[in-house]
Amino acid sequence: MKEKVSVPFMLLGILFNVCLIAANLLETKVIQIGSITVTAGLLVFPISYIINDCIAEVWGFKKARLIIWSGFAMNFFVVALGLIAVAIPAAPFWKGEEHFDFVFGMAPRIVAASLMAFLVGSFLNAYVMSKMKVASGGKNFSARAILSTLVGETADSFIFFPIAFGGIIAWPELLLMMGIQIVLKSMYEVIILPVTIRVVNAIKRIDGSDVYDENISYNVLKIKEI
Repeated sequence: MKEKVSVPFMLLGILFNVCLIAANLLETKVIQIGSITVTAGLLVFPISYIINDCIAEVWGFKKARLIIWSGFAMNFFVVALGLIAVAIPAAPFWKGEEHFDFVFGMAPRIVAASLMAFLVGSFLNAYVMSKMKVASGGKNFSARAILSTLVGETADSFIFFPIAFGGIIAWPELLLMMGIQIVLKSMYEVIILPVTIRVVNAIKRIDGSDVYDENISYNVLKIKEI
């Protein structure tokens, strides 16, 4: 009999995909919070790392790997559909083409940077979370969640910004943007940590799952190995 997927896992997987797609679309707006300027994607993107932590903690790296690849596939699918829609001529009477193209007509450079950064950052986050859980015997979830997110978000920013904006934005400003993004996203994790802990404990109780990744392969390409 094939392995069944639990309702909590399915719901977290759906939310993970929605957050990634929403973050990509929200990235097209720049917002200002006090004296700090960031993209609106910052509102939702860190949630994907929190969900990644939950999945890796409850079901292990294998299930996190499956969800990460599904998120990549869905993100790529939406981006491809957007680019196709932009390429199709608009109806003569429609006045919203400029705004539509601005949101969905992302440059290939931005798309490549976003997808590559997501994959590396997400897999590093799940890997660190998995390794630390085994090493600590399942203790210190808070420290593991924060450190894994910090590693993942740092890798994400160090890949995305140079590829997306290298040669366009001066390096001092680019490094400052990267630093601000890393700090804010990590603070997001810390602030919402009490909620994350309660969600993880509730899922473990409801689902009856608490996986320790001992003697597994961390090969990110083994998608079928769940």
